[in-house]
Amino acid sequence: MSTVTELSPTAGKTECTRGLQGDQTLIPRTVPRLCSTRYRVALVTHFANFILMAHSCAINITMVAMVNSTEPQPQLNSSTEGLPDDLLGGPPEVSQKLPAKAPVYDWSPQTQGILFSSAQYGMVLLQAPAGFLAGRVGTRKVVGVAVLGSSLLTLCIPLAAHFGLALLIAARVMQGLAQGTGYGGQFALWQRWAPPHERSTLCGISLTGMILGIFTVTLMGGIISQALGWPFVFYIFGGLGCVCCFLWFICIYDDPGSHPRISIPEREYILSALDHQVSSEKQSFPAKAMLRSLPLWSICFCSFCHQCLVNMFVMYTPTYISFVYKVNIRDNGLLSSLPFLVAWFVGILGGQMADFLLAKNFRLVTVRKIATVLGNLLPSVLIVALPYVSSSYVTTTTFLTLSCGLAPFCQAGIYINILDIAPRFASFLMGASRGLAHMAAVLVPIVCGLLLTQDPEFGWRNIFFLLFAVNLLGLVSYLIFGRADVQEWAKEKKLTRL
Repeated sequence: MSTVTELSPTAGKTECTRGLQGDQTLIPRTVPRLCSTRYRVALVTHFANFILMAHSCAINITMVAMVNSTEPQPQLNSSTEGLPDDLLGGPPEVSQKLPAKAPVYDWSPQTQGILFSSAQYGMVLLQAPAGFLAGRVGTRKVVGVAVLGSSLLTLCIPLAAHFGLALLIAARVMQGLAQGTGYGGQFALWQRWAPPHERSTLCGISLTGMILGIFTVTLMGGIISQALGWPFVFYIFGGLGCVCCFLWFICIYDDPGSHPRISIPEREYILSALDHQVSSEKQSFPAKAMLRSLPLWSICFCSFCHQCLVNMFVMYTPTYISFVYKVNIRDNGLLSSLPFLVAWFVGILGGQMADFLLAKNFRLVTVRKIATVLGNLLPSVLIVALPYVSSSYVTTTTFLTLSCGLAPFCQAGIYINILDIAPRFASFLMGASRGLAHMAAVLVPIVCGLLLTQDPEFGWRNIFFLLFAVNLLGLVSYLIFGRADVQEWAKEKKLTRL
């Protein structure tokens, strides 16, 4: 006679320490973090995310140079305080001229919105399949090929724009397919490399590469566009992507057991810490239970709402800076990059903060919700105040920087919460949740383009109020239904005979 019983995480263990949820799990003596293989893996993944996001966002800053104007209509700017000349290197009109060899196109705000969103369709479609595929064939192959594909397509963007809008949109869609594969495929890595009590830190290091990519391409994109022409932004970052692909295949392996250069103590440390999360035999995929899981849906919905805010920052910060300050592209890049520099630091510190609170015996669900509140509510409140402080460039820049800078706290909250509630299916589910969240990247530029075209005077105010309402709704749903314990449908079952 056979029956199904749950495996105990402590079965067969002689020594144990208290785990994240208070259960007894074996955690071997910690091996050094500095220069460890798992942290090198996190840094290389950080660089890969840097490249993928730089490829995705390069057009956001170059759009200011690619079009005749980013303004929907002759705009009403209520600013009574100008930018100081010495802050940005001289009056705006000194550096207005761009290289003559850089072509300029006549695209409306709606067309610009379509270009912003075109790369996001692939991200929505392929993140879940990429997560599933990476769980089968390995992250090393899936993400490596994705980085190479995104790099080659980025190199082709200026040529595609030269041959017409339709070809440019097609190239952006294909670029999004490659980037979606890269984003979705990487989560399988942390199923096998991240010990539970280091998960926030390692994932934080990895994911903040996206923010550094935004910061770098926004800062350097303006400088490169003014000095060499906007096509060189795509040439330079496309070339860096090819270098990253080479580094990826040298340094990344799918699990500690297959890595040829990892030390034996570190390999045993990681494998022992993750032993209770590795399935001992094949099990059926609990699709119905997943669809009925309120904790899972609360993560997906809150992630979608937060991505609405994040994508507004990523896509429209240069355009908003241009609207408020009327500055040239070089100064626009400097101002637009500042919020993402703060966000990069916060993203790394947020992971450290989460692991610190866990070490102080905070409940895991409490840590996840604190991080989500900090990354969701505070930025939403600050952004809704922006239209009312536009008369002061100092206050506007401060509010914009803080609202964007605090958003990455969510990386230690909702964005890695699936690793807590369903570690065995995390690769597919994190890809699926990120894919659903990336629907925001499709909707945001379309909605923003419509609002700015229909109401030039109050368009930005309407956008910010809409984002505040959406984020508040997502946060409330997560605070009510969010969990951090392994769900029943995600626990391993073992067939035993009596």
